[in-house]
Amino acid sequence: MENTHHYALAAAAGFVWNEGASELIRQLASQLGIVGRRCAFFKDGATEFRENILALLPLIEAIKYSGAELPEKRQVELDRLSRLLRDGVELTHKLLASKGWHHIYEKLRLQRQMDNIEREICRFIRFLPVYIMADVQQMRAEMAERFDSYERSKQRTEQSLWDVRFGTGAYVAEAVRIQQEAEAEWGGGEGVIVALENGKRIVREMLIGRDDQHIVGIHGIGGSGKTTLAREVIRDAQVKAHFSDRILFLTVSQSPNMDVLKARIKSFFMGLNGYASYEQLAQWTLHHNLPDEQPRLIVLDDVWTDQALRQLEFRIPGCKTLVVSRFNFYTIYSLKYEMEILSEGDAMAVFCQSAFGQRAIRPGFNETLVKQVVSECEGLPLALKVIGASLRDQEEIYWKSAKARLSKGEPISDTHRSLLSERMAISVDYLQPNVRECFLDLGAFPEDMKIPLDILVRIWVETRGIDEEEAYAIVADLSNKNLLTLVQDARAGDSYSSCFEISITQHDVLRDLAIQLSNQGEINARKRLVMPRRERKLPGDWDRNSERPFQAQIVSVHTEQMEEMDWQQMDFPKAEVLIINFSAEDYFLPPFIDNMPNLRALIVINHGTTNAVLRNFSVFSNLANLQSLWLEKICVPQLTDMTIPLCNMKKICIVLCKINNSLDPSRVDIPQIFPGLVDLTIDHCDDLFQLPSGICGLSRVRNLSITNCHSLQKLPADLDRLSNLEILRVYACPNLKSLPQSVCELSSLKYLDISQCVNLTQLPEGISRMTSLEKIDMRECPQVMHLPMSFRSMKSLRNVICDEEVTWGWKEVAKDVPNLNIKIAEKCFTLDWLDE
Repeated sequence: MENTHHYALAAAAGFVWNEGASELIRQLASQLGIVGRRCAFFKDGATEFRENILALLPLIEAIKYSGAELPEKRQVELDRLSRLLRDGVELTHKLLASKGWHHIYEKLRLQRQMDNIEREICRFIRFLPVYIMADVQQMRAEMAERFDSYERSKQRTEQSLWDVRFGTGAYVAEAVRIQQEAEAEWGGGEGVIVALENGKRIVREMLIGRDDQHIVGIHGIGGSGKTTLAREVIRDAQVKAHFSDRILFLTVSQSPNMDVLKARIKSFFMGLNGYASYEQLAQWTLHHNLPDEQPRLIVLDDVWTDQALRQLEFRIPGCKTLVVSRFNFYTIYSLKYEMEILSEGDAMAVFCQSAFGQRAIRPGFNETLVKQVVSECEGLPLALKVIGASLRDQEEIYWKSAKARLSKGEPISDTHRSLLSERMAISVDYLQPNVRECFLDLGAFPEDMKIPLDILVRIWVETRGIDEEEAYAIVADLSNKNLLTLVQDARAGDSYSSCFEISITQHDVLRDLAIQLSNQGEINARKRLVMPRRERKLPGDWDRNSERPFQAQIVSVHTEQMEEMDWQQMDFPKAEVLIINFSAEDYFLPPFIDNMPNLRALIVINHGTTNAVLRNFSVFSNLANLQSLWLEKICVPQLTDMTIPLCNMKKICIVLCKINNSLDPSRVDIPQIFPGLVDLTIDHCDDLFQLPSGICGLSRVRNLSITNCHSLQKLPADLDRLSNLEILRVYACPNLKSLPQSVCELSSLKYLDISQCVNLTQLPEGISRMTSLEKIDMRECPQVMHLPMSFRSMKSLRNVICDEEVTWGWKEVAKDVPNLNIKIAEKCFTLDWLDE
């Protein structure tokens, strides 16, 4: 009997030798639950994972040292399993020690390592030899179920990415919430800081109490909170009432486009929602009378020269300008407020809120050390917030290191702008390597630009070897560390609102820091080649070094009008992202695109007043590896000359463009040119009257967004050909009156957004055939008052956003649809779109 027992032990690969070992396997299968949980579940998942491992390790060790002769191969396998389990315990300790949302990227990184360990354990047990005993067969079935559970966890992760597209992504949404709470805390109530409140009171009195002065100034060193103060002023109830909410906020910047700024101001004065035509603007100047006698306020933020200010100056009775600058333009205005350096108490409160999540030093922490670090920030809010966030939850040794480095710096002054950036570099040094690289990428965008989150995520996915979930986690991490600002746009549907709900902005001091750190080393060897601001032509050092290849992964140019002869011939063998910003009516694309064989993402943005004509579009035929394309404010070129399909193209965004029949199926075969397209966005294209039917031949498309296209009247009748479509957005299309019946056949559709389609009269009766539909957004669809009865059979539907007037209908549907969440849309009246 004993020999039979040992034979069974060997035959079972060292696992199944008695009931105790079999019980071990059962415990391994049942206790190792999938811990691929995200967001708020990190801690619970890590705790459970650790408890399971700690329970199993003694049993594994008992088998290893039971005295039974195990084949060498099986002993090696058991040793490897033990190491895996011990690695898992170590990871859980790290994950549990990482507290709060301020370390979201670190949590995700550790969580993924835990997922890898668990996957290895699953694979280890799943592929046991086929000749093991019957009780182990039961174990294998249980383990297979656990492995399937892992796959379901992976699917949930993929679902979370779609949730981000729905506007409810956990990482970014939570980061936005935290940022908004912080702004609310310091913008009023008990958390308001004394200097901000005093400044707001003084500037308010200057604006509404002095009719003899039409310009008021706010000036101070970079990072002193000038823009924050200006925003608090225009949110003040007395200021809003005095100007009847007629307030325009504009960012001027170091390289301003004066034509665009003048057009915005003129349109604002004329009461036009959006850019006025040149015919309209030509009839009105900044010194004309207003169409009404209501006072207006214009905020000019980040003004660098008196020449720029004089070009934007206007003198209209009752109207005021608030100028925000690092400089005191005393020859232009006499009413001004100089930013106060924060008092010791205010500085400590701001710092502690970032470092400890409260307005005081955490009990038991080294109070002297905290005060020393705060003192080195010299009362500047930006330095206090960024350095404080970088030291959050760090050991005391990191604080001492930061204090030592800060104390070596020179005092910060208005004439030493770079010194503030040097102080902030400490915060960047503490970032994870991948997060640091992503922070440096932000310098590739123009100053004061609102960067659509989607653009940034695509760049990181293409260049950093990460997936979308990790990219969103990095955005949240940088936001939590105050190294970028998330802007959640109100979906107003006007010409300034974004086609994406969340954009990113960055303080110019932090952008300077990103560029400064990126520009270290020899120019040809840099990872990023960036023009810091708009210039008439390419920088001279690019030309001087063009004989050798540039090794940059990201290339960013920002010019005015460029002709073919204005470009130098340059080689970029490693370039994966090209960002082209320009201001012109006519633009010749750089010939060196031909020398970018690895280009994966191309962003072309025109910052001029009219749509630009692109020339040299034939270079696209050579971009075989291109996967992502963003075109903004251009005339979309005819695609008929493109004879070579762009098979790797996955995502196209066309924003504020003139389409000019370039997508007409009678002229171009879109599916042949873009056979692999997965994501298509058309936003603010006012000459799109009908969505071309050729788009329905893009069989792989999963996300189709047609938004803010005010002329759109009709969707294709054969929309059902998009069999893989999961997201359909057609919001803010006021002339769209109906959806085609074929939309009901989109069996893969998960999300339908028809919000702000004010003339849409009804939903198709057969909508219940959308068997995968999980969410529908129909806010501000006032004519859709009755819901199809078929909604009652839609068991997949989980979330509805609608106006209060139609909630009664959805409440009836909810009686038959379990777990249906009905959210009443808030009436949103905001001036945030004026920041665009």
